[in-house]
Amino acid sequence: MIYHLFSLLTEEVSFFNVFKYLTFRSILAAFCSLAVWLAIGGRFIDLVRNYQIQQYIREEGPASHQKKSGTPTMGGLLILLAASVSTLMWVDLGESSIWLTLFCGLGLGALGFLDDYLKIRRRHNQGLTASRKLLVQFGIGLVAGIFLYFSPAFDTVLYMPVFKGLSLDLGVLYIPFAALVICGASNAVNLTDGLDGLAAGPMIIATLTYMVFVYCAGHARFAQYLQISFVPGAAEVTVLLAAVAGSVLGFLWYNTYPAQIFMGDVGSLSLGGFLGCAALIAKQELILLIVGGLFVMEAMSVIIQVGYFKLTGGRRVFRMAPLHHHFELKGWSEPKVIVRFWIIAIILAMIGLSTLKVR
Repeated sequence: MIYHLFSLLTEEVSFFNVFKYLTFRSILAAFCSLAVWLAIGGRFIDLVRNYQIQQYIREEGPASHQKKSGTPTMGGLLILLAASVSTLMWVDLGESSIWLTLFCGLGLGALGFLDDYLKIRRRHNQGLTASRKLLVQFGIGLVAGIFLYFSPAFDTVLYMPVFKGLSLDLGVLYIPFAALVICGASNAVNLTDGLDGLAAGPMIIATLTYMVFVYCAGHARFAQYLQISFVPGAAEVTVLLAAVAGSVLGFLWYNTYPAQIFMGDVGSLSLGGFLGCAALIAKQELILLIVGGLFVMEAMSVIIQVGYFKLTGGRRVFRMAPLHHHFELKGWSEPKVIVRFWIIAIILAMIGLSTLKVR
């Protein structure tokens, strides 16, 4: 909104031309969403606490986590509010890629809100059933896939990282593939959200990395130089991702160990949706397995644990899943697990960025 207002003023005052630059607007979007948290984050936590919107810890989890029961939750509501308002202030509202990304993030956020609400109402850590959550997640992903499939400037080719001559045109199969990306990213971030700041840190890292990807994909000259697919309008998503990164950074101020508030499913599911949709728009879907490798590791540890448990009649691969609990039970302190996982996320992000040039 402000972007469009300043665009009208450029003819009168040349200074306002600075607001046409994506990089400048991205910085403003990040600062605005961060400012929302710094301004009202403490009051929001007090409000949540007064309404007894609190976390219920699963009984089978690590014993050290039981003391976290009662911590305010659903911080994802303010993450979404700050990121959405900041985005609408500084983006070109005429770009359809912005509305698609917002649809995925806010749609999955609504699903997470319902899940959190049921947990609070039942005073238990069980909300929606896994099958119902997966059904809605996949449905939102299908809508995104259909939208992209019928977008004139979008192709359905799946490009392989590193190998510039290797690609696969999925055709109509791109629709369920897109749904799988959205659903997978959303669940992976959700499973990672188990320690104070564990999901927030890598989410900021992955979001900043995909800011580079969407910017390059939406810039014809950069796309040609880097030999990646040019996607008109994709660069505008840079502003949205900056707003998300700024909002998560503000949340991390209060979520760092020991956490004053948790993001809840309303936060983790929506953040995964933003990230998955950005990967689709940038045509860097497979790179998400690298950049979001920490989230993938956490999700795979659960899949492996459950599968092996069922096949062997009760035997386990890990002491506990997701993976961060395994290291906790090995004796690592919670801050050590968090920081080391952040380091892994940074390394994976650097590897992912390197694939832009290694082709």
